Amino acid sequence: MIDKSNPFYAPSTLPFEAPDFDAIADAHYEPAMLAGMEQQLAEVQAIAENPDPPTFENTLVALERTGALLTRVQKVFYNRASAHTNEEIQRIQAAMAPRLAAHSDNIRLNADLFARVQALYEQREALDLDEASAKLLRDEYRAFVRAGALLNAEEQQRIREINAELSSLSTEFQEKLLAMTQERAVLIDDRSDLEGLREDRIAAAREAAAERGHDGQYLLSITNTTRVPVLTSLSNREVRRRVWEASAQRGIGQHEGIDTRPLVLRMAGLRAERAALLGYKTFAHFVLEPQTAERPEDALAMLSDLIPAVRANTEREAAMLQERIRADGIDDEVRPWDWAYYAERVREAKYDIDEQEVRPYFELNRVLEEGVFYTMNRLFGIAFEERFDLPVYHEDVRVFDVLDHDGEPLGLFYADYFARDSKRGGAWMSSFVGQSHVLDQQPVVVNVLNIPRPAEGEPALISFDDVTTLFHEMGHGVHGLFSDTRYPSQAMTSVPRDFVEFPSTFEEDWALHPEALANYAIHHETGKRIPDDLLERIIAARDFNQGFETQEYLAAALLDLAWHTLAPDALPEDVLGFEREALAAHGLDYAPVPPRYKSPYFAHIFAGGYAANYYAYIWSEVLAADAFAYLAEEGGLTRENGERFRAAVLSRGGSREAMDLYQRFRGQEPAVAPLLRRRGLDTSVSARPTASGHGGP
Repeated sequence: MIDKSNPFYAPSTLPFEAPDFDAIADAHYEPAMLAGMEQQLAEVQAIAENPDPPTFENTLVALERTGALLTRVQKVFYNRASAHTNEEIQRIQAAMAPRLAAHSDNIRLNADLFARVQALYEQREALDLDEASAKLLRDEYRAFVRAGALLNAEEQQRIREINAELSSLSTEFQEKLLAMTQERAVLIDDRSDLEGLREDRIAAAREAAAERGHDGQYLLSITNTTRVPVLTSLSNREVRRRVWEASAQRGIGQHEGIDTRPLVLRMAGLRAERAALLGYKTFAHFVLEPQTAERPEDALAMLSDLIPAVRANTEREAAMLQERIRADGIDDEVRPWDWAYYAERVREAKYDIDEQEVRPYFELNRVLEEGVFYTMNRLFGIAFEERFDLPVYHEDVRVFDVLDHDGEPLGLFYADYFARDSKRGGAWMSSFVGQSHVLDQQPVVVNVLNIPRPAEGEPALISFDDVTTLFHEMGHGVHGLFSDTRYPSQAMTSVPRDFVEFPSTFEEDWALHPEALANYAIHHETGKRIPDDLLERIIAARDFNQGFETQEYLAAALLDLAWHTLAPDALPEDVLGFEREALAAHGLDYAPVPPRYKSPYFAHIFAGGYAANYYAYIWSEVLAADAFAYLAEEGGLTRENGERFRAAVLSRGGSREAMDLYQRFRGQEPAVAPLLRRRGLDTSVSARPTASGHGGP
């Protein structure tokens, strides 16, 4: 039982049931999760043993109401584990992972419960359900079957064992990723080795080193991707090499460091075994069945169709970079640690853009309030009002009331933007409280980024990449905030993985809308708007380096599918050798452009939810580019367009099939040409024309 003094015992009394972080201690999480599992199993068993014949209300809706305590604590705990962890949080996460996996199996493999769901599914045509309810029944039945409900007892036991081990391995992978961030940071002794970095970045590196006990030195942190942002600025080629290698050689046990390769092999093997037990050819076939792509062959075909145009662009870019390297008197080929640096030099020369000239126009708070919030107001009529009376889990976190166009409260928005050692890399959206009419809840949403912290007293000047990430994550944010669904399991971003990035990628492009830019791109010292000529150069430069950007993504996406289309008896012994062969098979084994993530630190697929699904970003981008082009033709940044998108897509969650949502909004299937234009690729490239629920773009 859980003690009543535990803040998770009952829903929070704060507005919107927001977590009371002042009352929550690390010691509260584990007992609350244990009690939550016990409570939910009792609720589930009561449904399974109900003597009345199964009905939609006493079975499906009843299931939707179970697990309130467990959901309450998990939503807070797992955001803490990602955004502000510590040794105790990590211990709890490791201890709970196999228990939570077993808990899920105890529900999905409950024979009596499945019998009730199956009985309803078999009479689904006679139930006369509304669209959302009919989809809930279909999805629940499929979830039970995909969990192993139709397997025999011996097979179900093996499924349980696999799930428990996979959950533990995933947690271990995530913990090692965080540890590698510290292990692989590069310590610089001589300030002159940092030539090219802005003064505020140098000051931040000095402060970071001092925090680690290295007074008088400079610490360059490694981010989650293979490339590291400082590589665009560091003029010392040897330092660039050190930084790039520190990033690219993570997780291979170099110099007795952390080695995640055994985890990669074990997880790939277990996933393949589970898929085979469930009757699927590969794990990718299992994963993609409920996605809009449906089959890995379609996802693979879409990615492969892009490769010729992408390689052509990359080779043109490489030639320009090689010319600059030779001009610098370097008798060598372009190396991966050179690409970002010389791409920036070519960008400066070709478009007359200097990062030092651009950044002063992008101050974080102004971009957020006068850019992101402004655009959301213009599109949807909503307003963000900061409040200071709610507790937060870290001093960097800000909280905003979100008010609808009529002044009615929609929910809460938490913003956590600065990088720190206790936060995993990347950017994401999650929620502390879900939305549903069944539970009478409104959403409490959080956006998390990893923007380098400025030195004390300095403004947070960010890159344009950071600007688009702010817009992207707010796209996820409004997908959660506008949710208007009856059932919790269909609320907010509960859509297929290859659809969930559509609303967020769609919002990215508003960052370059002239009206939005004019409102937020203002010099932090002079107060002057960004000059038209500089703005034109920024927009023109957007297409530059898209060969590199797209190729490093495609390489990672194809690597993901390569791992997850392996049969259980076809696992490699050498992780890095397998990578090389997989990339070579698609013509992407090009040393200067490595995958965005290599297997030993590919968090999306070995510690996140994107296994066999990393293709989803560009699949969703097809929808986003098509939707943005469509609304541009319909008037662009207007309330009418925003309301249309909100009503058709953002408010619906997973209450309808994903591609049905899109086609109801768009009036037709999406075209691929807007994606190619968005990425500055050759629009004459041969590519399949549309994305649909029965194929890929």
